Amino acid sequence: MNEQLTSLLLTGGRVIDPANAVDRVADVLLVDGRVQQVGTDLVAPADCETLHLEGLVVTPGFIDSHVHLREPGFEQKETIVTGTAAAAAGGFTAIAAMPNTNPPPDAAEHVVDVLRRAARDACVRVYVIGCITEGRRGQRLAPLEELAAAGAIAFSDDGDPVEDEGLMRRALEISCRLGRPLFPHEEFRRITDGGCMHDGEVARRLGVRGMPPAAEDEMIARDIELVRQTGGALHIAHISTAGTVDLVRAAKAEGLPVTCEVLPHHFLMTDADVERHGTAAKMAPPLRTSVDVEAMKAGLADGTIDTIATDHAPHTAQEKAQSLAAAPFGIVGLETAVGLSITALVETGRLDLPTLVEKWTSAPARILGLPGGRLGPGDVADVTILDPKRRWMVEPAKFHSKSANTPFGGTELTGRAVITIVGGRLVYRDEDLG
Repeated sequence: MNEQLTSLLLTGGRVIDPANAVDRVADVLLVDGRVQQVGTDLVAPADCETLHLEGLVVTPGFIDSHVHLREPGFEQKETIVTGTAAAAAGGFTAIAAMPNTNPPPDAAEHVVDVLRRAARDACVRVYVIGCITEGRRGQRLAPLEELAAAGAIAFSDDGDPVEDEGLMRRALEISCRLGRPLFPHEEFRRITDGGCMHDGEVARRLGVRGMPPAAEDEMIARDIELVRQTGGALHIAHISTAGTVDLVRAAKAEGLPVTCEVLPHHFLMTDADVERHGTAAKMAPPLRTSVDVEAMKAGLADGTIDTIATDHAPHTAQEKAQSLAAAPFGIVGLETAVGLSITALVETGRLDLPTLVEKWTSAPARILGLPGGRLGPGDVADVTILDPKRRWMVEPAKFHSKSANTPFGGTELTGRAVITIVGGRLVYRDEDLG
């Protein structure tokens, strides 16, 4: 569905807009791709369609700041068409594409190419995260200024950590001048080399090499010190350890420009799930212990963890059918993230719904400098409509994504996005909504 609407009145829903401190039943009028008015008893223009949303929640469009679209280069796993369809079905109006493509966005023309493809094929907004180093090889800096001028919103080498301290320092200095954050995968490979899951009793029982938490903690400690020295902004991808939460909490207390994200599976699952689900639960960083899971929830509750993202990582069934040691890391997440978040955090009382919405909307928009994330007059008409009490079963065969690698198949969840609106256009409507 990609329905063009000149004006649209959303009436009767609970509007949650943390950026504007709004949480009340209200109407939202969208005209020509912008929010025109938020209030009660709004009068629709003559040509306006009205959606009656009693019992539903109206929020700014959800933003996923960590997505692998695989195009160009790995279209057998995902494409911009299928990846953005999955995003729309999951309630996301905007996504940030990570740079593990072929070629990677380490030159201006490669950034422009992805943006051109997205303009042609995407049904949600697509932003590009450029490379930190050429080819993501960690040897020479990519031309960060040129990437930014071409449209890159941040810089990352994705799953390849920048282990060279001098390179990381220079990248932070440049990113500080550009006003764009570095968004690194934090892992010292000398500690994790050959590992395929958390280093613990489960790994030993399965006879595979583990990945110690120190690999993450030590690199994050190093990079926080570099932030202290350079003033560059650091947004840490997919944190997984209790030690990381402590490091970020201390950096924030010091006033350093350090932010971070967590993925749903890191506040839901432990390394024991690898024994149950096999390669479907093989992640990087890996699933860790119940202590780490609790630290993620505490960090979300006290504001240490700024955002939630999916790290949507599609792989073919053949790839994931390999052994635990050989199969690639990652799971798809766009179509399950909202349900997992509401089920694990809101239904259990760890977060209230407005706080959860903030972590998916205004927080990523602020950190990455994106439009959206708010529903004030004049803001872009990107809207996610939730049914927070909808109970549903995860059925991977029905995913819009080209891949179905998930450990959550057959899981019953509470809460789902039922309508997604991008720039005033209805791009997704749940078939059961009526």
